Amino acid sequence: MPVSKQALDDLALSEAEYEAIVERLGREPNDLELGLFGSLWSEHCGYQHSKPLLGMFASDNPRLMVTPGAENAGVVDIGDGLAIVMKIESHNHPSAIEPYEGAATGVGGIVRDIFAMGARPIALLNSLRFGPLTEANNRHLFEGVVAGISGYGNCIGVPDVGGEIVFNDSYSGNPLVNAMCVGILRHEDLRRATAGGAGNILMLVGADTGRDGIHGASGLASRTFEDDRELRPTVQVGNPFLEKVLIEACLEAAQNEYVVGIQDLGAAGLTSASIEAASNSNSGLEIDVAKVPRRETGMAPYEVMLSESQERMLIVVRQGHEAEVTRIFDRWDLRSDIIGHVTEDGNANILDGGQPAGSAPVQLLTDAPLYRLDGVKPEWIDELQSVDLSAIPLPSQSPESILMTLLATPNIASKEWVYRQYDHLVQTNTVIAPGGDAAVLRVKGTQKGLALTTDGNGRNCYLDPYVGGLMIVAEACRNLACVGAEPIALTDCLNFGNPEKPEIYYQLENCIRGLADASRAFNAPVISGNVSLYNESRSAAIYPTPVIGALGLMDDVSKRASIGFQNSGDVVVLLGCDSLAAGVSSFAGSEYLDMVHGMVAGTPEIDLSLEVRVQQACRRLIRDGIANSAHDCSDGGLLVTLAESCIAGGIGMTVDADISGRWDAALFGEKQSRIVVSVSRDQMGMLSQICADENVIWLEIGAVGGESLTVGDLLNAPLSTIENAWKLGLETALNPES
Repeated sequence: MPVSKQALDDLALSEAEYEAIVERLGREPNDLELGLFGSLWSEHCGYQHSKPLLGMFASDNPRLMVTPGAENAGVVDIGDGLAIVMKIESHNHPSAIEPYEGAATGVGGIVRDIFAMGARPIALLNSLRFGPLTEANNRHLFEGVVAGISGYGNCIGVPDVGGEIVFNDSYSGNPLVNAMCVGILRHEDLRRATAGGAGNILMLVGADTGRDGIHGASGLASRTFEDDRELRPTVQVGNPFLEKVLIEACLEAAQNEYVVGIQDLGAAGLTSASIEAASNSNSGLEIDVAKVPRRETGMAPYEVMLSESQERMLIVVRQGHEAEVTRIFDRWDLRSDIIGHVTEDGNANILDGGQPAGSAPVQLLTDAPLYRLDGVKPEWIDELQSVDLSAIPLPSQSPESILMTLLATPNIASKEWVYRQYDHLVQTNTVIAPGGDAAVLRVKGTQKGLALTTDGNGRNCYLDPYVGGLMIVAEACRNLACVGAEPIALTDCLNFGNPEKPEIYYQLENCIRGLADASRAFNAPVISGNVSLYNESRSAAIYPTPVIGALGLMDDVSKRASIGFQNSGDVVVLLGCDSLAAGVSSFAGSEYLDMVHGMVAGTPEIDLSLEVRVQQACRRLIRDGIANSAHDCSDGGLLVTLAESCIAGGIGMTVDADISGRWDAALFGEKQSRIVVSVSRDQMGMLSQICADENVIWLEIGAVGGESLTVGDLLNAPLSTIENAWKLGLETALNPES
């Protein structure tokens, strides 16, 4: 074999894949051609291990305007001639190496995916995971990532309105940084990632090209970390001020009839942008890399084609109209260069100063080998599910002490330290800001509202990948229901370890199956997403962590609810239960079991039919003006949920419902399909009727009022004490020596 093992390793290509390239190509590829194959056949671009599984997602929803996976992002109709474009994407490996730039360029990349479709970006969200903050390196990664997100997002004028943050040992050394962007457009303004017909012009717009990011798609995203590799040069550096100009210029260009297609230069840079566009139009292309503007000297064609320099877009222009489109970018003071054209021969022909540098069929380059493996159920699943949770003794700590511990743990404590660094009010659409179950934005010019959230639960997926997948979608949709929105679309980011290991493949396959089944139950299709595999460091994989970004629609944005209790005297009702008693099965994967007993064990459970009904009842209560507040019962269990509603509303409450059985299960168990709502006493009849209509059980558990959270004889905690623990928990963890 004439190519070295090191060269194949740089591209994350196996020897078998190299042999397949030689066989299909009919000859040995040169270095440039091998680089093209390595990038486009990588897991990040070619979805080798995941594509055979993604077919489980439904793609026949009438709201869908593009086929999921076929474009830069998903598009869903919201009526009135408007559509929402959205996607979530990972930047995990770069953020582990350079947290600031890794996170910043993750934001920049996902935003470009949105405006490449002709949509104006209107919201950012994120889902972040780190190792425990007791370790200095994890604090460094966390602070760097948050700074990168705010540093880039605040400059481009797109509000960061929501997200989630989780800390767990499995993410030490391999943080997860998933960035989500949402955009809006009119139907007629939708643009595709296509090259169109032969003769169309390929125009490169934006930043000059450097050596940053080479092997990003293949090297970082398609293999595990190795201690002896220096990966820092593969991390890109962003320029948010240039991106802001690029947004406006590209949105203006998208209105021009002579612009055929727009592509972001993301993973694999010019290689993926140009060749995937050609593939989408069944055409070929010719690019002369000598015409690509560069900020570094001596760059080889290989480096130019594989560079992942940021803030660059590929614009496909109808032949003969280059001047009209160039004038648009000139007006925005952006450089634009014609670097090639579309051909009809079906080949990707790369020139260097007019001389051939490499050539390969487009369809061959984009036809990556796919692997459908046989997963093996990990032994630890049966072991952890068989743990006798009833044998766990009642804790020696008081309920109040446990509540304070949970409220102060970084997984539950206030994330205000994070989101106060983000501008969530720019564009003046935000009506429910970060800190609740879901963010809500108005759709200007209409009465509509959009609800947005991100959710994931690695612990539950570790214990049962299929049920964990169900639960993530259920919680995301429950968060939307708690503000009054109906889920209409999902985007997913699948974060897993090495899929070539049978146990990891089992997790991947069964999590996807759970996500797919739940998305059908809620009639909310997965319209876009990203797969991030090989998330391992020092041979240890992260928890299987699928993350869901969810979009909800409200016909009238004024009919919404938030998590805070509103009025003294309101009745507090628990939807989805007719008793506070909870079995020890509710400890499975719970924050209580982990924090108090140091265990991750049990069998997660969810009744999907009940979940759908509970959410529908909650939406009706909010839309009919009956519910004054709503909050989903999840991390930390019922008592944490009640405490958060007290803190948000600045008012206490008293629980007077009977607690039978174990008080720790009743107060801290994470039984699914429960929502806490508050209603005025004179609306209880309407609540009862709606719950009967939807076949939803419910329980009156107490009343709002006072300055403490009281639970019978078990707990009487001043609101100020509760609030102090919750508000200071994260900052205290970040400053362990203070």
